[in-house]
This record gives sequence, structure tokens and C-alpha cells, in this order.
Amino acid sequence: MMTAPPAEATKSVALLTPSPTSVPRPDAPPAPPVLRVPLVVSTLIAVALTGYVWSAHGAKPGVLLLLGLGLGVALFHSRFGFTSAWRQLVAVGNGSGLRAHALLLGTTATLFALLIGTGTGVFGSVPAPSAGPLGVGLLIGSFVFAVGMQLGGACASGTLFAVGSGQSSIVFTLGGFVAGSTLAAWQFGLWKDLPALQPVVMADHIGWFGSWAVTMLALALIVLVSRRVQARRNPPPTGPVPSARGAAARVLRGSWPLAAGALALSVLGAGVLLVSGGAWGVTSAFALWGSELVRALGGHPETWAFWQGGNAATLSGAVLADKNSLTDIGIMIGAAVAAALGGTWTLHRGVPWRTAVAAVLGGVLMGIGARLAGGCNIGAYLAGIASGSLSGWVWGAVAILGTWAGLRLRPLFGLSNPKPSDGIC
Repeated sequence: MMTAPPAEATKSVALLTPSPTSVPRPDAPPAPPVLRVPLVVSTLIAVALTGYVWSAHGAKPGVLLLLGLGLGVALFHSRFGFTSAWRQLVAVGNGSGLRAHALLLGTTATLFALLIGTGTGVFGSVPAPSAGPLGVGLLIGSFVFAVGMQLGGACASGTLFAVGSGQSSIVFTLGGFVAGSTLAAWQFGLWKDLPALQPVVMADHIGWFGSWAVTMLALALIVLVSRRVQARRNPPPTGPVPSARGAAARVLRGSWPLAAGALALSVLGAGVLLVSGGAWGVTSAFALWGSELVRALGGHPETWAFWQGGNAATLSGAVLADKNSLTDIGIMIGAAVAAALGGTWTLHRGVPWRTAVAAVLGGVLMGIGARLAGGCNIGAYLAGIASGSLSGWVWGAVAILGTWAGLRLRPLFGLSNPKPSDGIC
């Protein structure tokens, strides 16, 4: 006579099984053939630019560019997104993307605690946590940024790897992103004195081990809650992307599981901290690029309050010596190489005008929001939580609310939202 398994064992098995969806996820279609011309062009650009940066600015910027190339490859192959993950969570309750975020955040937090807690750096850098003030700017900025993500179709890192892979509509998003960041830098005086409390880093109060432990417990709770929500709402599965057959081919020609992307991104992001002393960031480079364009057109961004004090050296230095510019450019080139290998690099034509308007508007909102909040989904959310900063948790919570608002605006621009009745989301 067989006996039922203990309740504890049943719960453990249930916890480790995939969260339910309304139908099984379809098999991934086979990857198209390698696109040789884009592959050769993007590879030559990567090699030439790395050689130039290394010779003109030294090993440290050269390594940062290489890390950016790796980030672009990992982002593309895993299609690791923040915009789509929050959209699927809010619209239909699919928490698979959010759980991938939790893995990325937890692994990054572990590596950050080891590096910052021990003061380990290279090239003379001293790793420091990423923390922002807790105030009105953080609340408004993260909300506005999240609305912009849903209109623009991508987050900060997603915009870069989508542009690199040839998605023409996201070029509009990037243009708006640069414009919004530059506008916020120009009008720095309007928002720099918004009410705020000083940054709170948990390690300052409970040590790095305590900070890490609290972060891991919070992330575990998020995973459990997201599984419970998904089990109750039974959403459609996420759509598969083309992938090569065989383990070795899949590494080079993807797609990668989200978990693999999360682990790769956490290691590469920790590499940025190790090399530069600062966490991986994205959007401050957009303000720099836009300000340099203003200067090239005869303006004087060096007189703006934003570029005074600690930021003055960034504007006066070379773009290809700027940490975030190097990793941003590397992401776009790395994604181009990965997309060409995967056979999916293409320039989309005939972007609907409403989609283009939404992309530009979304980019502008993200550019402004990132400056108000002191960072984006990478510099404020990922780096903040991984550093044990309360600002990162606030950014993420408010971004969920902004996602809800952004979903209600998407239909005005002809953009669809996932529905429970969809075959995939």
C-alpha cells in the first residue's frame, strides 16, 4: 500500500516546479542562417574600436568596452528585459521575468557585497555602493521612467541592445532618450533642490553581511509572491524566440534561458564595478552625448549647472574615456554581433507613425525620469538594490505603479497589451 508523500516534500516539489501558464510554452523556432555581412561589419567595428580605445585611453577604458560588448551579447541572447517583464506581470500576472530579475539582483548583490565589503578593485579603483537620495525626485522620476518604458517599448539597457540588433523603431526611442536626458541636464536648476532625505545604505547600519542577508530574504519573498500570483491568474506563457539546436550552437546563436542571462549579466556588471569602482550605469551617457551635440551646434553646455562640480570632468573629457559611454557603445556593438550570429539582425522598415511618436515620447520621458530619479532600471534599480540602498527598492516599487499607468496609455498609440486569452504574452 502506497502512502502519500509528506506535506513538506509536496511543498518543496511544488516550489521547484515551473509556475503554471494557461498553455505550454511553444517550442522555439529554428534560428535562421548566420548573416555574414552584418557579422563581419559589426566584428570589425568591435575590434577596431577596442584597439583604438586601448591605445588612445589605456587598458581600463579598453576593458570597460570589452565588458560592454559582453553585456550586449548576454542581453540579446537572453532577450533579458525589464519593460516586458513588468508589462507581463501587471497585465496578466506572468512573473517569470520578475523572477529572473530576482536572480540577477541576488547574484549581483552577492558579488557587490564581496567586492565592496573587501574593497577589492583593479586599475587603482575602490568599489563604492550606488545609492540615491530618498525624495520627491526619486518618486516622480521612477514613475515617469516606467511610463516611458511602456510607450517607448524598451528600458535603458533594452534600448541599447534593440538598437544594436537593428530594430528601427527603437532608434526613435534612443533619440528621445538622449533628448530627454539633455533637456533634464539643461534644466537642472528646476529640480535639483526637490525635497529629499539622505541616501540610506543598509551596510552602514548592519554591515555588508547583514545587508546581503536582508536583500536575499526580500528577493526570496518576491519570488514566492510572484509564484502565488501566477498560479492564481494562470497567464499565457512568454513567446519563444529563434534558437539554434544543440548546446554549443545555442551558446553562440542563442536563445539563452533567462536564468543564464541573469547570471552572465551579474558577473559582467560586477566586472564593471571591479574595473571602474562604480556600478554599471546607462543613462548618464545619454546626457553627455546630447550635451556634446549641443556644443557641436554652437551651444555652451559647460555653463549648465548640471555640468558643474563633480560632473565637470566628464564633460571636459573624451566620450570614449567615459565609463557609461564605453559600456553603452559596447552593448550596441555586442548585440549586433550576437544578432548577426543568430541570423536575426535586420532593419525594420515602415514604422507606423503612432508607434514612432510613442517611441520618441517614451524616450523623452525616460530621459527626464532617469535624471530626476538619479538613474534608470540599471543605475538606480539594479545597482541600488545590489548595493543595499533603499532607493533601489523604492525605484522598483514605484516603477510597478508607473507600468500600470503606462499600460493604459499604450492603446492610444496603437500598442497592444497582453491579455489572459492570448496564446503567448
